[in-house]
Amino acid sequence: MDFIELLKALFYGIVEGITEWLPVSSTGHMILFEEFVKFEQTDEFMSMFRVVIQLGAILAVVVLFWDKIWPFCADKNQNYIKKDSWKLWFRIFVATLPALVLGLLLDDWLDAHFYNFITVAVMLIVYGVLFIVVENGRKGKPSRIESLAQLTYRDAFIIGLWQVLAMIPGTSRSGATIVGGLLLGASRAVAAEFTFFLAIPVMAGASLLKVLKFGPAFSGEELAVLLVGMVVAFVVSMIAIRFLMGYVKRHDFKVFGWYRILLGVVLLAYYFLLRSPA
Repeated sequence: MDFIELLKALFYGIVEGITEWLPVSSTGHMILFEEFVKFEQTDEFMSMFRVVIQLGAILAVVVLFWDKIWPFCADKNQNYIKKDSWKLWFRIFVATLPALVLGLLLDDWLDAHFYNFITVAVMLIVYGVLFIVVENGRKGKPSRIESLAQLTYRDAFIIGLWQVLAMIPGTSRSGATIVGGLLLGASRAVAAEFTFFLAIPVMAGASLLKVLKFGPAFSGEELAVLLVGMVVAFVVSMIAIRFLMGYVKRHDFKVFGWYRILLGVVLLAYYFLLRSPA
């Protein structure tokens, strides 16, 4: 068992736990991280690891929002079925459909053609600008959707279409869906919360697909690396989600837009000026 590989997985989990939920592109940070911290693992394992580590992050959402997403009431003296939770899950299902269909068709092709510095940097900058433009455009305007219950199935489907754009690395799944929610008139808190819930089936499905493609033949070291990454991602995600939900109650998303633009510029500068030719 290589302790250094486990240490790398720990840092990888930290990066995943922070960047998966903040709208700053986990993929962009992973590409930069992997440039300097290289695992001694196969390409096949790393392709699976980058996705399956997200299961730890998903578990943080389940734990933090259990009361909202669990559709059954523990007290059988009341209504055993929680109608609001079921309605929420139906909306999540509708929003998941676009990514489900296109994810199955394009997953490997997108990884092969777009998982690179240039694509990620450009998408970081594009969505950074979009965050700033959207926030400036809605300044002083009341939100049309102030609670999850006010989200219609049409709203959910449109947010799901925005999520499809996140299949391009550097876009950020949370970033794309939050922008979609804001454009529909959702409050920042609603846009962020729905993004968290939407991640559960999408990321769980993507993880299952990657595990099935990789197969069951994990070495002991591979399994340890994966588990360390997932556990750390869970713990850090708990902190990141709480931070974001507190932050959006008092601030807008423009700071994330400026951060994305800065990171995109840094990636481009590094690629063209400092990175050694492959």
